[in-house]
Order: sequence, then structure tokens, then C-alpha cells
Amino acid sequence: MAYASFREFYPYYLSEHRNPTCRKLHFAGSSLVLALLALSIVMRNAWLLLLIPVAGYGFAWVGHFVFEKNRPATFKHPLYSFLGDWVMYWQLATGKIAFEEPHAGTHESPHRP
Repeated sequence: MAYASFREFYPYYLSEHRNPTCRKLHFAGSSLVLALLALSIVMRNAWLLLLIPVAGYGFAWVGHFVFEKNRPATFKHPLYSFLGDWVMYWQLATGKIAFEEPHAGTHESPHRP
């Protein structure tokens, strides 16, 4: 499916990241990416930058293939997926979205009391 904007894509992106372990692995991988970037700057060692894709995609892909059991959106929507990774990271870090969705894995509606 083609998306006209990131705003249109992001709900789909989140729907592909419902599993709490997948979300946690994405968060860990993105945190490691930021740490490697900072470490590379502090140590003035550009070789550390080579570990960034391994850290970022490695954690995320384990989350998708092992826990979410789907194909990462990166394969079909690389730019929007990259943006989605960082928007989701920020929203998880700030508590705007939860690592575990309410009623995940149940048939109960999240709108029921």
C-alpha cells in the first residue's frame, strides 16, 4: 500500500509493533544507536558508527521475526519506517504510548469499562 504522508503511515507502523517485546527491543536498539553515536563522538572513533545499523536493525528485526511474527516495514517503506522508529521511540520514552497496549492479545475492546 502506498501512503501519501507519514501521518497516514504511522498508524499502520504502530499496528506492526503491537507486541510488547518487539517494542522493547526497538527501544533498546534505538537507545544503543544513540549511545554508539555519542560514544563515537566522545571517543572520536568513526569505526563505532559501523555498529549502528547492526544495533538498530538487529534488535528491531529480532522483535519482528521472533515476537511480532511479521515482516519489518523497512522493506517496503524505508524512509517512513525510519521516521516511525524515532517517533515511536520518543513516544515510548515520554509515555505517550505504552510498551504494552491495554488488552493486547485479548478480544476485549479497549473502549469497554
